[in-house]
Amino acid sequence: MQVIPSIDLEGGRSRIVFWPGASTGVGAPTDRPERIAAHFVELGAPLIHLVDFDGARSGQPANLAAVGLVASRIATPLQLAGGVEGADQIRLAFAAGATRVVLAMGVVEEPDLLRDAIDVAGDWLAVGLDPRPERLAAFPWRRPAVPTLTALVAELVEQGVRRFVLGHGGAEPDLVLLKALVRAHDIDLFVAGGARDLAGIGRLRDAGVGGIILGEALLSGAIDYPAALEAAT
Repeated sequence: MQVIPSIDLEGGRSRIVFWPGASTGVGAPTDRPERIAAHFVELGAPLIHLVDFDGARSGQPANLAAVGLVASRIATPLQLAGGVEGADQIRLAFAAGATRVVLAMGVVEEPDLLRDAIDVAGDWLAVGLDPRPERLAAFPWRRPAVPTLTALVAELVEQGVRRFVLGHGGAEPDLVLLKALVRAHDIDLFVAGGARDLAGIGRLRDAGVGGIILGEALLSGAIDYPAALEAAT
């Protein structure tokens, strides 16, 4: 299972100041996303996940210059989420240096938009879903009943989606559900958050998840990245 560092972008900088030497008192803290990304790539990160917070609010990519700086610093795939809501935004993200994109859950209700996005991004497109029942219930669906996560994934797979990012917002993931999704479909399933410690990473690994995306837990030092990599193998 991959362990994927995540950097939240706001105003061109990381929302979380990262101090890699905090435990030993060496080095210097930084909010430069390209430096943070380079640090984790040096430790073996196979992919860097970037979240454009400004873009998520505006519906358009807003930190493309920062994406470009990260891309110029590392030769590692970049996955961008936030503000990427259609084919035009995907083209902008790719032009800036992203190699993968994550569309928000609303794309489920826009089949034409999703089709155009897949035409541009192909297998490098993922759809982000929030599996928490209360979040699914609160979403403004244009259908008579609230769909289950299982039904949403099946529907999107039928339309050609092969990658999914499930955000848990700090909640404990449903491991039984994750196992069922992995067994039912030929998909790449990634979990954002969903693990507070190394044991949680191990449980996701055993569930067959393809990768875990960790942001604050890594940048704050709550989870050590080399130890996370070991727990994921």
